Amino acid sequence: MTYDVIIIGSGPAGYTAALYTSRAFLKTLVLSGFEPGGQLTTTTEVDNYPGFPKGIMGPQLVTDMKAQVERFGAEIKQEVVTEINKESVFTITTQSGKYTAKTVIVATGASAMYLGLPSEEKLKGKGVSACATCDGFFFRGKVVTVIGGGDTAMEEATFLTKFAPKVTVIHRRDEFRASAIMLDRAKKDERITFLTNKIVEEILGETEVTGVRLKDAKTGEMIDYPTQGVFLAIGHKPNTDFLKGFIDLDPKGYVAVKRAETPLSPQTETSVPGVFAAGDCVDPRYRQAIVAAGQGCMAAMDAEKYLETHGTEDHA
Repeated sequence: MTYDVIIIGSGPAGYTAALYTSRAFLKTLVLSGFEPGGQLTTTTEVDNYPGFPKGIMGPQLVTDMKAQVERFGAEIKQEVVTEINKESVFTITTQSGKYTAKTVIVATGASAMYLGLPSEEKLKGKGVSACATCDGFFFRGKVVTVIGGGDTAMEEATFLTKFAPKVTVIHRRDEFRASAIMLDRAKKDERITFLTNKIVEEILGETEVTGVRLKDAKTGEMIDYPTQGVFLAIGHKPNTDFLKGFIDLDPKGYVAVKRAETPLSPQTETSVPGVFAAGDCVDPRYRQAIVAAGQGCMAAMDAEKYLETHGTEDHA
């Protein structure tokens, strides 16, 4: 069977796209990948997604999205896509088999880069976060640290001062990659302090973060620095390696979508007609579940319009 649309990814973008395509009676398959639900599955309470006045746990939110999509008949398979090709239709190869589709929506997201420490993994959601915008609210009145030296680190540190009385930026070098204006803004904020030439060796705490163990990059001296929250700001990597050579990616690996020529032109179409993209694999700036969901809706509507234009007849 050839599907009308195959959606690669199962975060807010992928599930929202599937909701719209399946409600439009398009034969829809979601290939959920190695991390079904995306980054929401690694968060705890989500307070900034509309419709949940008391908040909702991240894993529960994506579970509810999945159930809603299945209610309208979309198929979901936990398979990882390794390759896409196009002849008369698109052929999507996974680790388990091959599927064909008339259109494809890429919603593979992006993965926050972590330090790779066992203690970091243990304390994710218990004081360790990779999204100040998502989790900063939960650190009201607490002292926190931001790990990184680029614009993202400066932006996260400045944002966190809305909640935390003290924010410490920890960087492994004494020079910053951040732009002069972003660095200057952070340095002028009395609530932000800087620790340079410090390497995070371990995140301290059993059930919640209590500090970080730092090694001086020049002297090798070790210190334990108290903190109640650790925010990683060392970058994100879009999950798009399997797309190289198939569609256009920007220099950082994010999917490049075509500029809309008219107000009615598709805004999620990629360099390959019939392939659309949405969510964090496209968006290096906002990285919010609600934004990804909105883009998923747009991609679904663009795919539906494409099928209307190019025909929806079955392919055996």
